[in-house]
Amino acid sequence: MVRHERIHPRPRPVGVRRPARPPPPSAGIGPDIRVGFILAPKFTLLPFAGFIDCLRHAADEADRSRQIYCRWSVIAPSLEPVEASCGLRVFPSELFPEPTAFDYVVMVGGLLPWCLDQPVATYDYIREAHRCRVSIVGLCTGGFILARAGLLRGRKCAVHTEHRHEFVEMFPDVEPVTDQAYVADKDLYTCPGGTAALDLAVSLVEKHCGKARALKGLTALLADTRRAKSYLPQRPYGHLTACGDWRVEQAVMLMERHIGRPFGIAQLASRLGSSLRELDRAFARCAGQSPAAIWRRMRLEHGRWLLLNTNRTVTQIAYECGFSDTAHFSRWFGRELGETPSQFRQRRRGS
Repeated sequence: MVRHERIHPRPRPVGVRRPARPPPPSAGIGPDIRVGFILAPKFTLLPFAGFIDCLRHAADEADRSRQIYCRWSVIAPSLEPVEASCGLRVFPSELFPEPTAFDYVVMVGGLLPWCLDQPVATYDYIREAHRCRVSIVGLCTGGFILARAGLLRGRKCAVHTEHRHEFVEMFPDVEPVTDQAYVADKDLYTCPGGTAALDLAVSLVEKHCGKARALKGLTALLADTRRAKSYLPQRPYGHLTACGDWRVEQAVMLMERHIGRPFGIAQLASRLGSSLRELDRAFARCAGQSPAAIWRRMRLEHGRWLLLNTNRTVTQIAYECGFSDTAHFSRWFGRELGETPSQFRQRRRGS
């Protein structure tokens, strides 16, 4: 006779509770925002990660990450992995579905010129989504891709300062904007990348899911403040602080510290322990411009940012940027930027 021994469950330690299972999503709840991500070859990871993580935290209660209030997917014309600029590979979730499956299609750009090497099917999909009235977002150099697809003619595009000249040469019929975290032009959104992608994601989540969910996504990522979209100050020659020539690097840092109190180039060379001739040659080699021209352009770019983001008068801005008077500031502003300070302010604020 076989005796069956009863197996008693192992007693749980006193005071230890089993973790509660999260309740399943309600059957009748649909997402408030649906986003499809297309990753360009050599895409930049930070703007993609910031944008998608903002959606993830806003999509569910606590930190459960279920796609309830927000839904997202990485889409592509094939399921082959896409390599980021840092070398990591991401596998798409699905082949291109109907564009109307999304509220937004986000084109994540990356290193130029590789990110422009998109399959024809990708450019066709972006155009079809636009025809279907799906909003299109270009992150990082994704704006280049949208411009190449023909979606930005006669519109504005947020561009990183380092890529402004390339953009102007490639797309003269699109207006580059380098002093905003993102540009919303009707159903097209562009963002220069980096942490600015988080600002754009927060704005879109607030629009569709409400302020509470937007702030949840923001605070979960330890970003304690929300920047305005015109937050980005200008640093047009910041790349010269790592150009490899110590004279240029230190000169540019001195120029940035004395935007409002410029002094002569001979004095600048003296402070650096360099001769004026050596300094001119170093700038010609590294920047293709004289130190005086670069310092003046720095001050004009700072003035442009102040015109857009403050209510100071043109006269106040002229003095703050180190110009002797309003006429001097206006004359150089028009010569370098193609319009007077007042015209620039009226056009940008009016739009």
